[in-house]
Amino acid sequence: MFKTVLMIEKALSDADVELVTTLHGEEKVSFVVLMQPRGKQDELLRALDDVALGHLDKVVHEHDETESTPTLASESLAHSLRHLQAADAEATGEVVEANPLERLREVVERTGADEVLVLTSPHFVEEFFHRDWASQARHKVGVPVLKLFASDS
Repeated sequence: MFKTVLMIEKALSDADVELVTTLHGEEKVSFVVLMQPRGKQDELLRALDDVALGHLDKVVHEHDETESTPTLASESLAHSLRHLQAADAEATGEVVEANPLERLREVVERTGADEVLVLTSPHFVEEFFHRDWASQARHKVGVPVLKLFASDS
């Protein structure tokens, strides 16, 4: 069985589940999902990303989002785990409140993971400066790190 640690920032869509569960063909996959929602500290970076992508309507309504609330993060994680399990994958997970990259390293070591998948929306400012999760994770874990973009649905 292939062991994957999956870092996400929002609930998985059907397209996301299909993407991550079919990466290894017919091989059975086990996931440990680390849900770390984007917090208040990232509002400026998200606004800059939205401007770069031409999503000006999102910039205006950024403060209306409540994605960082613990209840919503827990519900998003539960939703994601149910969908992974429905796709015949083993899946457990947790909401990560602080230090997501340190927690990632700990989980990779504890589980003997074969890889890390980072599934996020594009974050152009962070990526340009190599401050995104995938870039930083490559220096913290001793397994391959693959960055994938989450679907917009």
